[in-house]
This record gives sequence, C-alpha cells and structure tokens, in this order.
Amino acid sequence: MSGALTVPALPAGAPRRRPGARWADEAYRRGLGALALLVFVVVALIVYEIARGAGPSIRAFGWHFLVGTEWDPVADRYGALPYVFGTAVSSGLAMLLALPLGLGTAIYLAELAPHRVDQAVSFVVELLASIPSIVYGIWGLFVLAPLLRTLVEPWLIQHFGFLPLFQGFPFGIGMLNAGIVLAIMVVPTIASLSREILLATPPSLREAALALGATRAEAIAVAVDAARPGILGAVILALGRAVGETMAVTMVIGNSNRISASLLAPGSTMASVIANEFTEATGALYLSALVEIALVLFALTLVMNAFARLLVLWATGGRSDAAGAA
Repeated sequence: MSGALTVPALPAGAPRRRPGARWADEAYRRGLGALALLVFVVVALIVYEIARGAGPSIRAFGWHFLVGTEWDPVADRYGALPYVFGTAVSSGLAMLLALPLGLGTAIYLAELAPHRVDQAVSFVVELLASIPSIVYGIWGLFVLAPLLRTLVEPWLIQHFGFLPLFQGFPFGIGMLNAGIVLAIMVVPTIASLSREILLATPPSLREAALALGATRAEAIAVAVDAARPGILGAVILALGRAVGETMAVTMVIGNSNRISASLLAPGSTMASVIANEFTEATGALYLSALVEIALVLFALTLVMNAFARLLVLWATGGRSDAAGAA
C-alpha cells in the first residue's frame, strides 16, 4: 500500500459545480453589498436635505433656537424648547407607564401562562400593535379625555394638588392624556418583543437554577437577566416610537407652546408642531424653523440609538457580538 491520499470519486448523481458558479457568487455578494450601502445613501440624503432646509434658521438663531421659548411666526422669532420639553415629558411618562405593564405581560406569557392563554393574549397584543395611530387619537379624544376631565384629574387635584405635577384645571387633554395614549401604543412593542426574547433563552438556564434549589420566581429572574440585552433593545425601540409619534399625540396633547410642570396642562411635541403648522408655514424662515425642529428630532433619535448601543454593551459586559445581535 502506498502512503498517497486518494480522493473518493463523487457519486454518479452528485451535483457538479458549474464553471460560472464562482462568478455568480461574487455578483450575488456584490449585489447584496450594494443594497446594504443603499441604506447609508438614503440616510445621508435625508440628513442633507433636512440640514439644507434648516440652514436659514440655524444661521438666524444659532444655539438660541434650542433654548428659546418664544414661537411667533408674525415676528419671525422661533424657539424650540417647549417642543423639546413636551417630547421628553410625554415620552418619559409613556415609558414610565408602559414598561411595568409590557414587561410584566411578557414575563407572564413566556413563563407562567398556559398555552391557550398565551396564544390568545399574544394575539390581542399584536392586534394592539397593528391599530393605526389615528384610531388611538380618536379614542383618546372622545373616550379618555372625558374620563380624565370628570373623574381622574379632579381626584388627582383634590388629593395631590399640593404637588406641581397635579396643579391646574381638569382639561382632559394635555400631557397626561398624551402619556397614557403613548403608553398604550408602545406596550405591544415591549410585550411582544420581550416575550419572543424570553422564549428564545435556553431552557437549561431555568433548569439549572431549579436544580440548584431556586424557586420558580428566582428561575424566572435568571431567564430575565439572560434576556436583558434584548429587552433593553425592545424598550429603546418602544421609546423611539413614543418620541416620533405624531397624529395621536397631536389630537390629545392640547398643542400649546408653554412649558408647565403640571401633567394636566396642555403642551406640544416636536412631531405635533410640525404636523400642525407645516402647511401654514408661508414664510421662508418659518418653514426653515420647522425643518430645524425635524433636524433636532432626527438628532435626538440618533443619540437615543447610540445610547441604546452603549447600554446593551454595558449589559453584556462589553461583548460586541451580543450588542450587534440586540
């Protein structure tokens, strides 16, 4: 016997590599790369057009645009601070209300609920996510606003009126209404994504915890901790929807450019002021100021995504692969 290696012959029915297969693979790879690059091109064009449109306002007001509180189209004086403040307050209130409800729903469905209950409730949660925002706005205006005006807000004023958060008059429309509507809108995002992430965690984590003597609640806590990067990503995704929501907020927030510490007072957000006044912007500087608000909103979204990436890196101990997966 010789020491030379022999390559076994291919079976008679085995497929053979065509001569042009390598060229086809290379063309396929380059085509997909071009499609991926197209995403960056689209984002760059959006940034360019928004920045170009906001140029006159940036040159006229500079950084004062972000800290100014006056919005006077007649005198061409514009300040975006009330709208930045309204966006932050309404989104923060929405997340404060939605996070416990969404995460609790996800944990129950993934860890505790019977299969039939899980399927039924998951269907309802996904149905909430598919409802158009205008429907939420109509519900908030005609159903939630009278309820807040007649029952909830008078009770808050009577019992907690000594706090700045609950001072004022029970209008029914304002920051509280907008925060509740936004919370209902983002709960499906948190609940459905967190549920899928929890279901994707290895069952061996729970089994190992139970084998070591952990209770059912402690085993669930182990699974939630393992799914933490994905849950953080779901929360940031929900926050991004709350920040950029337009129609529903426009209908229930009151559309006032005043800054108030009270959640009962009307306000406005960056998205709502653009929707309200863009068609009425006749002056060049007026239109440029609205476009600059859009630029600020885009920058805020960019900062949020960067913060989310840093948060996921912190949660995973700096593992870039986990951060990319999240």
